[in-house]
Amino acid sequence: GAGRPPMPAAITAAATVQAPSPADLAARIQGRYDKVTDFEGEFTQTYEGGVLRTKTTERGTVQIKRPGRMRWVYTTPERKEFVSNGAKIYAYFPADKQVIVSPAPTGADTTPALFLTGQAHLVRDFNSSDMAIPGAEPGTLGLKLVAKRPDPDFEWLAVGVDPASLQIRYLVAQDRQGGRSSFQFAKLKENTRPSDTVFEFRVPKGVDVITNDGRAR
Repeated sequence: GAGRPPMPAAITAAATVQAPSPADLAARIQGRYDKVTDFEGEFTQTYEGGVLRTKTTERGTVQIKRPGRMRWVYTTPERKEFVSNGAKIYAYFPADKQVIVSPAPTGADTTPALFLTGQAHLVRDFNSSDMAIPGAEPGTLGLKLVAKRPDPDFEWLAVGVDPASLQIRYLVAQDRQGGRSSFQFAKLKENTRPSDTVFEFRVPKGVDVITNDGRAR
């Protein structure tokens, strides 16, 4: 037998890809990033809200190396750098000739940085639900993440991923002061294996160093 042609319902079912449940999507994103040792690219960060109801847009480059290392270099509108070697974070503000040194976040926090650097786990550490990411490309899969252990700084995080590759293209963080930071990533490259020296900050000459021991929290 030549067989009968497929029923229209079968065609319809094959053409419709079922959207994954939030828990399933979280597990799939986590599984994907478990295989990523490092990534780099460009970012646009928008911050809006807070006490002053301000809106700012900044741009720069980011490099992440798991676990715990990261380098954010803001180039527009003002140059600044945030560099972590996994133990300490250096926040450098060239215009102020100032570097603030703080302990790197640990598993007790659920900051956006911790997820990107592979120290927070999407399934273990968060409850997830569907969310449409504001301003995201059509088709983007959005996931709202609420920490199972309440975070002192953030109400929730959200990630937006490409539906085909599950690569993270958007990251949103809602803070407890009513402000929202949104990151959009572009030109991402993965597993380029940068040297650890990229994530060691050298204090420039003539710059004041302020140490924040983090005890206030």
